[in-house]
Amino acid sequence: MPGRRGLAELGTVIVMSEALTASQPRGGRPGREAPGPTHFAALDLGTNNCRLLIATPTARGFRIVDAYSRIVRLGEGLSQSGRLSDAAMERALAALRVCADKVRRHQPVRLRAIATQACRSAENGLEFLARVEAGTGIALDIISPREEARLSVAGCSNLIDPEADAALVLDVGGGSTELAWVDRRDWRGGRAPPITAWLSIPIGVVTLAERFPEGEGASEAWFGEMVEAVKAPIAAFAAAEPLRALFETGRTHLVGTSGAITSLAGLHLGLPRYDRSKVDGLWMTRGECERVRGHLAALTPAERAAQPCIGPDRADLVLAGAAILEAVQAVWPCERVRVADRGLREGVLLSLMHDRRRRGRRRRRGGR
Repeated sequence: MPGRRGLAELGTVIVMSEALTASQPRGGRPGREAPGPTHFAALDLGTNNCRLLIATPTARGFRIVDAYSRIVRLGEGLSQSGRLSDAAMERALAALRVCADKVRRHQPVRLRAIATQACRSAENGLEFLARVEAGTGIALDIISPREEARLSVAGCSNLIDPEADAALVLDVGGGSTELAWVDRRDWRGGRAPPITAWLSIPIGVVTLAERFPEGEGASEAWFGEMVEAVKAPIAAFAAAEPLRALFETGRTHLVGTSGAITSLAGLHLGLPRYDRSKVDGLWMTRGECERVRGHLAALTPAERAAQPCIGPDRADLVLAGAAILEAVQAVWPCERVRVADRGLREGVLLSLMHDRRRRGRRRRRGGR
């Protein structure tokens, strides 16, 4: 069965700002562009998840017609071995075969399939991508951390408070975390706001949890070690300092996009089952984030797994996600956090749609 978010997304209409144009996709066989595609698809193979969205354009965004999400843990053990394991690759391949079938059912479709930190860092990452293309027809592009941050901002741009002067978009992945500082003061809307500075650190929920195994209980000392490990590279980053004064005077907020952060939001709301419509766009205070973290830390791993918005697949990772969020809030304090159940895939979809509109305008003007 699809992940808990996959089914919930079907039929969802996403109203969003126009995204920055993406580079041309390679386009594997299932997603080879046909004349006048009626559907657009974005596939994101990360360190922890395999996610697919298929959508049709609307006047102000797009409508999701099919979705799939599966935790595959492609990066399991990667931080120790430097290689993707056979078991992890098999899990990812099984999920990608499902994605390929879904894409084929929605032809004509324009697909962009991307891979992130696990495939970027693994010694056998390129070998695995060749195996994926041979077995599924999907040609995955390994994108840079910078493009990953840019697409995440594009996907979340309309969740940025129009009254805020700046925002920090936090994308917590399985193998890396991307931070993008955006300055709204001269932004007039339309495309995604300009990124003033961006940082990618090779720490995500999977790598952090593997580096700091929980042991017999979630002690404060153990959690504090995770927070400090994440704080160090963020605190050493100087390029965003010109925005520091805006953060100190409360004219900013955080946008958090990741399964870990949406799980925290679902727990905060006390949802009996995960509901994207209630989580996406939710505002939380820094204090509420800390209270949820405290509640989680008091639970045993089995009790965390029983939480409907966490489940067994995330039970050993959600506190690592909370530690990353807490570290960011310690270095760049924001009283307000906006939860985003959107980001990279939505940014890819909007980029594809914008690219088609741009080429259509060019043809109408008589260009190539």
